Amino acid sequence: MTSSPTVHDASPVPDVFDPRQYATGVPHDAYRVLRDHHPVARQDEHEVLGWPAGPGFWAVTRHADVVRVLKDSATYSSHIGATQIRDPDPDDLPFIRRMMLNQDPPGHGRLRRLVSRAFTPGRVDRFAGLAQARAHTLLAHALDAARAQDGTVDLVTAVTDDYALLNLADLLGVPEADRGLLLHWTQRVIGYQDPDESGPQVRDAEGRPVNPRSPAMLRDMFDYARQLAAHKRRYPADDVMTTLAHDAELAGPELEMFFFLLTVAGNDTVRSAAPGGLLALAEHPEAYACLREGRVQLDSAVDELLRWHPPVLTFRRTAAEDTELAGRRIRAGDKVVVFHASANRDERVFTAPDRLDLSRSPNPHVSFGDGPHVCLGAHFARLQLRVLYRETLRMLPALRAAGPPKRLVSNFINGLKSLPMRIT
Repeated sequence: MTSSPTVHDASPVPDVFDPRQYATGVPHDAYRVLRDHHPVARQDEHEVLGWPAGPGFWAVTRHADVVRVLKDSATYSSHIGATQIRDPDPDDLPFIRRMMLNQDPPGHGRLRRLVSRAFTPGRVDRFAGLAQARAHTLLAHALDAARAQDGTVDLVTAVTDDYALLNLADLLGVPEADRGLLLHWTQRVIGYQDPDESGPQVRDAEGRPVNPRSPAMLRDMFDYARQLAAHKRRYPADDVMTTLAHDAELAGPELEMFFFLLTVAGNDTVRSAAPGGLLALAEHPEAYACLREGRVQLDSAVDELLRWHPPVLTFRRTAAEDTELAGRRIRAGDKVVVFHASANRDERVFTAPDRLDLSRSPNPHVSFGDGPHVCLGAHFARLQLRVLYRETLRMLPALRAAGPPKRLVSNFINGLKSLPMRIT
């Protein structure tokens, strides 16, 4: 199947690859230019932040095309080159392909079925009370500290980082003493383009940066996963790692990869979405007031805030065969990158997409993806966001920024490193 040809004009194609530009905000103006004039646009993959140049890729920015790519795993493969824009080291690719995220059907379906046994809605729903108590405690401590000082608080470091991390640790069954490891691993893998998050850059013998997803860089995480699984076999509990550790169909390396995926993706989805949603509400005080007064349903607000601030900016696929997309010829082996934040602002799908409408319906955002790889933890993420926003609404009459947010340097994750708020 091919899409209708699109007329491409000669206007300049904006660069949406460079991760440094995302530190000042998502480039929505550039996305709009691409959607209107170059919906499938060739992007240079230049050297940046010490990472070598790559062969370039196709940027897919319209909602319909993004959904088509995500749903068509036969044409647009997660397995061939994995799912990050940068090509992995060829020696690392077989290892990286073992992750469920980097597989295609039918292998992907088998792994998803296995992990779904542990990640049931019933198990997730039982965390609602615990998440509510945690949100209340974190917010109360943050407000007390702010009132005892200058009236300001960083909601990222005081609330949302710990909220996402501790909820995930409880679901997985990670002992309290080890929970700081989850944040360290998340920062190292997700924030590798950001000097504040990645730590000292590790280089190989030829002076090239070492991919944080390489076997060498993940050895400590995998060692821990094996130890935790062994502990859960001896001392079972009602948690995800116990279920995975006792699953006879799940090989040891597969369990380790699941731990990696759940630790990093499971943590960072909420870690990025929560402060982004709070920032949007601070920037739209009338919307916050509507929520507090009950004039808007929280469930629809959660999805609109996810549309407004998707936690993931991009995912890559690789063309498995020659094809056509929006009038562009795509060759087998080409990298095809979908831009979630652009799709979520597509005027062809959303009425007034640059207006925050907490009662928006329908709201077919792609913040959790689409197709076979749609986010397995979407239910857990929505629950956590709903609980956190409800507690915030109850405890804070208004959200007022005390300064600009500090954003992650990344073309992959839409993260906030700091969100200063003034408490009244």
